[in-house]
Amino acid sequence: MAVTRADVARLAGTSPALVSYVLNGGPRRVAPATRARIEAAIAELGYRPNVSARSLRMNRGHALGMVIPDGANPFFAELAAGIELAAFARGYPLFIGNAAGDEERERAYVRSFIDRRVEGLLAISSSWGTGIADACEAAEMVLVAVDRVIDPRRCAHVLCDSVAGARAAVAHLVEHGHREIACLSGPHVSTAEDRVLGYRDALAEAGLPEGRIVRTDFGGAAGYHALRELLHGTPHPTAVFVTSDLQAMGMLRAAYDAGLRVPDDLAVIAFDGIEYARYTRPGLTTMTQPTRRMGELAVDLLLEQIDSHTSRPGVVRLSAELKTRGSCGCSDEF
Repeated sequence: MAVTRADVARLAGTSPALVSYVLNGGPRRVAPATRARIEAAIAELGYRPNVSARSLRMNRGHALGMVIPDGANPFFAELAAGIELAAFARGYPLFIGNAAGDEERERAYVRSFIDRRVEGLLAISSSWGTGIADACEAAEMVLVAVDRVIDPRRCAHVLCDSVAGARAAVAHLVEHGHREIACLSGPHVSTAEDRVLGYRDALAEAGLPEGRIVRTDFGGAAGYHALRELLHGTPHPTAVFVTSDLQAMGMLRAAYDAGLRVPDDLAVIAFDGIEYARYTRPGLTTMTQPTRRMGELAVDLLLEQIDSHTSRPGVVRLSAELKTRGSCGCSDEF
């Protein structure tokens, strides 16, 4: 059998990802002692990366595929960019299919990637969910789910800990003295559900009653139009936890148009950490997801499974980091 990166990693006592870093010159630095062990293992085993032979051996093209739910959403665009950078650094081109929130379009992209025999698939599922796992399993293609849950029993997942992140966001509002806190959630996908759970946990821990929860799409227009429903009835919320930055940005504009001062009349805190959040007025306080690290981990998990011909189902959860700005009442320094 041909020597693989997994064989090199096993002899060197390290991971296939580090072998890839040595072979491709990055993207992460490898300690000199570890590099020496890897290079010695490569020499001892006679390992030679051969793209053509690899593709013929696996009957697959030397490329990866990725399906995203909405290419117009800056968060998904930033996450896809991080995955593309990680794939390129490891010597793989990445083909991206934008489902645009359409289940049939998502199915079509998955079928297209399978037909073109990409080596592995990364997926942020829009609505098809476990259908992606079914299709990849039937095609004997490795699948890694990113950001949203597909099926942890059948494929690897790289997620941000949305429950803990939402809990921290709402706790921050409580620290500002808010007692009437509403929630603007997204559609019924795992990330939105987890963030609502974290919202409820934080209120329960603070001994506060659950506020109004409104569900809508993740877009800015949806956030703009949701403000009226959130403020309907009494008591009015003094703060809102929003499950995506894009929704929150629309809500900030709606608050301005309604003559509400943020954060004096209504504090706002969101989740995602997209680049544009810093440019709102006031700046948007948000739980920032580690998109670059998520991309690196997802690609490494995919390549390790491709190399070792094994499946590694389960979930890797990374922590979000609170970035405070003016929308919650903190300093609004740029």
